[in-house]
Amino acid sequence: MTRFDPSDALYVDLYQLTMAQAYLRSGQIAEATFSLFVRNLPPDRGFLLFAGLEDVLKYLEELRFTSGDLDYLRSTGQFGDDFIEYLARFRFTGSVRAMDEGTAFFANEPMIEVTAPVIEGQIVETFLINQVNMASLFATKAARVVKAAGGTGVADFAARRTHGTDAGNKFARSSYIGGFVGTSNVGAGARYGISTIGTMAHSFITSFDSELTAFRAYADAFPDSATLLVDTYDTVNGIEAAVTVAHELESRGSRLVGIRLDSGDIDFLSRIARRMLDDASLGYVQIVASGGLDEFSIEALAKSGAPIGAYGVGTLAGVSADAPWSDAAYKQVTYDGRPVAKFSPGKATFPGPKQVWRCFDAGNGMVAHDHLTSADADSPEPNATTLLHVVMRGGTVTGDLLSLGQVRDRARMELGRLPESVLELTRPTSVPVRVSDELLASSPDREKI
Repeated sequence: MTRFDPSDALYVDLYQLTMAQAYLRSGQIAEATFSLFVRNLPPDRGFLLFAGLEDVLKYLEELRFTSGDLDYLRSTGQFGDDFIEYLARFRFTGSVRAMDEGTAFFANEPMIEVTAPVIEGQIVETFLINQVNMASLFATKAARVVKAAGGTGVADFAARRTHGTDAGNKFARSSYIGGFVGTSNVGAGARYGISTIGTMAHSFITSFDSELTAFRAYADAFPDSATLLVDTYDTVNGIEAAVTVAHELESRGSRLVGIRLDSGDIDFLSRIARRMLDDASLGYVQIVASGGLDEFSIEALAKSGAPIGAYGVGTLAGVSADAPWSDAAYKQVTYDGRPVAKFSPGKATFPGPKQVWRCFDAGNGMVAHDHLTSADADSPEPNATTLLHVVMRGGTVTGDLLSLGQVRDRARMELGRLPESVLELTRPTSVPVRVSDELLASSPDREKI
């Protein structure tokens, strides 16, 4: 087969296309609804933050099979001319109900529901699961890191270790939603309007004949924004060289922004660095820590009182190392106006479109529980708030989506309303999700959902 660069329309599992041809030829093309949800929260997660909606809606609006896509499918010998002609005219014409990005969600709550002719709803499954699963895991991981940092700024340094460029860009966006202050990924900064943050690499220092010469060269190039990496050779000697350069900058009316520790005993070295800087009347120079950090190591540093002014977090966050996947599912819940469900033991689903209601404690305003009902059900209790709302009709986005800044603000508000036990980094509780009697009665495997 000839190789070519396919469009996102071919980001499907083969069976979605084979089913689509069978649907078309059998005349089974009525409208269907599909729910996207997570069956179980990953280990040590009391919540997940919903992210990825913007990419999903852009994909749905722009979804087209190119001539190259069609030629490739024809070349496989698996698809007839009638189906190829159908795909040539293919557009997503359905509607989407979804939570706002930045919303905390829990097991078995639909974040997105797609209603469309069944072929359209089926073909988009792989892309939707991929994007929402990845972005939500990233946003949640970032929120955990930010919580551990306890108010100290955290930046994304993950681009070089993520699983591909798309993941690197999406992590930058999702980590900003989760509370990071910026990214080292310049492309993501340009794409999403996120502040870019960076220091220097060890290779810059080893290119010069001495650490001091390297620091001076960098400070000359960036007199008002330099952060110096001090652990290339001997960290204490590196700090001493940084102190020298900081005083030279002061004599020219500038200030060294910070020094970075990237290896060794960060707790111990940060205390030495802070004492050396303070003794040199450089209390304004902050200490940046990086190098294999995650929420657990950052929590330990914060609890010990390590004098760190900012964190750069890369690999372990950028791949959500302790929870790199979730049990996300995209299941049909109606066909041609008829509720449908999966009955498999342990994987049974509730039929029909849903609504998720968020219910708050009247005394403190914290989230008390969620309530899962059918989409057309009345509020299960006073002052409950609906989470799913229409964001697309007829294949076109309805109204304005939240800006990235608004999504970030929403995530902060959502996290602030969750009980502390739900936010714990290990062995958290989760928010109870109550299920309406109507839905319970509709499931033959209600105890296993």
